[in-house]
Amino acid sequence: MYLSVVIPVYNESANLDTLFARLIPVLDGLHKPYEVILTNDGSKDDSQAILTRLYNTRPDVIRVIQFARNYGQHPAIMAGFEIAKGEVVVTLDADLQNPPEDIPKLLALIDAGHDVVGGYRGNRLDSTYRKFISKMSNIVRAKITKIEMRDQGCMLRAYKHNIVQLIVKSRESTPFITMLAQYFANNPAEVEVAHEERHGGVSSYNLYKLIRYNFDLVTGFSLVPLQLFTMFGLVASGLSGLLVLYMFARRIVLGPEAEGVFTLFAIVFLLISVAITGLGIIGEYVGRIYLEVRQRPRYVVKSVLGETKK
Repeated sequence: MYLSVVIPVYNESANLDTLFARLIPVLDGLHKPYEVILTNDGSKDDSQAILTRLYNTRPDVIRVIQFARNYGQHPAIMAGFEIAKGEVVVTLDADLQNPPEDIPKLLALIDAGHDVVGGYRGNRLDSTYRKFISKMSNIVRAKITKIEMRDQGCMLRAYKHNIVQLIVKSRESTPFITMLAQYFANNPAEVEVAHEERHGGVSSYNLYKLIRYNFDLVTGFSLVPLQLFTMFGLVASGLSGLLVLYMFARRIVLGPEAEGVFTLFAIVFLLISVAITGLGIIGEYVGRIYLEVRQRPRYVVKSVLGETKK
């Protein structure tokens, strides 16, 4: 098997037929053995019925995994990774914002010797708000984690099979596939891919999910937030100590006074707010530790269509 294409699906009934009509000719044109693994991530629309119909049209190449409920995009991809047989594994979203016609671009770089090839979206057609959030996320991620990647949100990516196996073996409860791949890669590369408007349906990423995504991303790959908070605490403690010495000396020289009470209140409120923020940061890390040590399955598979034995 040369190629496995892994596609997470969540409420994508409006896009699946078009996706299939565009993807299969591209893969047939490679003239190499391939498979397409679609994971239905607990969709509430007719996605599973459409996936079953698509499977029946090409059972030689289509595999369909159905989750018991919604677990998220990355667990859906991980389920595909665990059964993928291809020497190369490509991930692709079902919304067709990244056209399947660009897959050969990634494969050309893989065949040239790169073990991970990431796509970055040229001329993005998302809203200004989404592009701004994405840009800020990329900047913060690069500064904190030191992992270089031009567009972490683009899921059109290609991986050699050994990279996929390392990602699967990591067994993280909240895996970030794009980041793990860059972490394990020996010779990564990037290539510009097209970006289209969503053909149907609506994005499942709201503001809360975007914030959670970035919290998990930062705490999953870096201790910098804890280190910054520790350094700030040391500086604040030193300044507070100097303030106490100053107030003590002033009391001895000038005697007791009631002036500056509100300034002291402001300083106290600032330090309390910093302490609460620090507790929140620590809580994020403790929460991740809790998720890891309880060892619950990342997902539950309800059914599988197609041969999955490697």
